[in-house]
Formats: sequence, C-alpha cells, structure tokens
Amino acid sequence: MFKVTPIPAFNDNYIWALSVPGKQQIVVIDPGSEDEVNQYLTQNQLDLTAILITHHHNDHTGGVEQLKKQHNCSVYGPANSPFKAIENRLQDGDQIELLGQQLEVREVPGHTLDHISYYLSGQQPQVFCGDTLFLAGCGRLFEGTAEQMHQAMEYFNHLPDSTEIYCTHEYSLANLQFAAAVEPDNLAISDAQDRCTGLRERNLPTLPTSIATEKQINPFLRYSSASVKAAAEDFTGKPLGNESDIFAAIREWKNQF
Repeated sequence: MFKVTPIPAFNDNYIWALSVPGKQQIVVIDPGSEDEVNQYLTQNQLDLTAILITHHHNDHTGGVEQLKKQHNCSVYGPANSPFKAIENRLQDGDQIELLGQQLEVREVPGHTLDHISYYLSGQQPQVFCGDTLFLAGCGRLFEGTAEQMHQAMEYFNHLPDSTEIYCTHEYSLANLQFAAAVEPDNLAISDAQDRCTGLRERNLPTLPTSIATEKQINPFLRYSSASVKAAAEDFTGKPLGNESDIFAAIREWKNQF
C-alpha cells in the first residue's frame, strides 16, 4: 500500500502524494497547482517521479506542465483526454507499476467523459477516484450521463469494504447535509456528520473514507436501499422502476439542493 499524504490546494482540493518506505521518490495525483507540490517536495527533500491524472479539469491539471518541465517526471492519464500533456495514455483494465506498487485503471465516465480511477489491491486496498466518488456524494454530471455514473458507482460498490477512498475535494460536510435530507433517520449519517465536523473544526481532512462507510451513508451508493428509493420517488413524484432511475433522481435532487 501507499503512504498517502494530502497536499491542500485552492479552497477545497487535495493533491495526493503517494510514497513508500525507503524511497525518496513520490507520485502526485491531480496537481491543479505546482506551487504547493514544489513546496512539499522541498520541505521533505523528495523527488517527483510521476503524475497521475484522473480527468482534464484545470483544478486537477493546472500544475502538470510546469511540474513536468521542472522535474522531468512521467505523466499518466486517460487515453481519451483532451489534456495534451499526458504522455502515457491509459484505458480501462490497464495496469501501471509505480514505486513498486501495481495500480489498475478503471474508466469511470460521468463527471467527465475522460474520467478514470486508479485502484491498488492488497491487504489494504486503495482507490484514487478524482471527482467521481466522494465521502457521502458523487461528482456532478458535466459531460456524461446518469447511467454512466451509475455504472461507476456499481464498480465502487463491488470493491472490498476495506478499500480506502481518496477523492480530490473536501466536500464532506455539504454532502452529508444532503445525505441527511435523503435519509433523515440514518444514524450512520448523523454519526459521520459529528465526526467530520470535529475534523474540520481542527482543520483536518475528512478523508480517506472507506467503501464500508460509504455503503452506510452515501445515497449515491445506496440506490438499492428502500429508504433511498422512497425518497427518490417522493422527489420525482412518480414510481421509479430501476436502480439507474433512482440514482438519476437523487443526482438531480442534489443539483437542486
């Protein structure tokens, strides 16, 4: 497994720094800004060996070209991305080895059409999922469809419960507020609100979360739950026949929340 360190950027982004014991090299994920990464490298006397990109939005890629130029590092990202600085273009099912660890690529379009995630299996699985799956939430549909995002959620739902989830934004408190509106009687959500509020009051990240936790609190993974189905039908005012329709209704509700 990787040691994963958050490098805060902008108002609510995390650039994840991946390292392993005994190596002075790191990999960073979605560096929207180069300044924070360079400061982290200097302070910790580390070398940047690779950059992983999940999708093309500028708050995930804005620092890539400068970092690549300064550190001569490799850049990995989606094969179909419009972002031009990616030299190692990845498709669904590809595997890459970085710092001695094997990552599996999964295409998870929805937020954007080029979105991918990176999964590390093993005793402590880890998934780096950009703007697809959040703590108690999921990404807004800018380019893809609700069905594409629903299929992405199906993928995450079938990962091991112990999988650590590293997304790129600190959206947890707002997401939990919406989750509580969907399932007001879900005690796991209120517990998560208390925990995350305490962390943010100390200016600490609420991440990572886990697949097991998200199965309890995240309405975008709980589309098979009777309570989420009932809430979605109440929002739409009509019966919903399948999980994809339930997911789409919850996503539209969140857009308006």
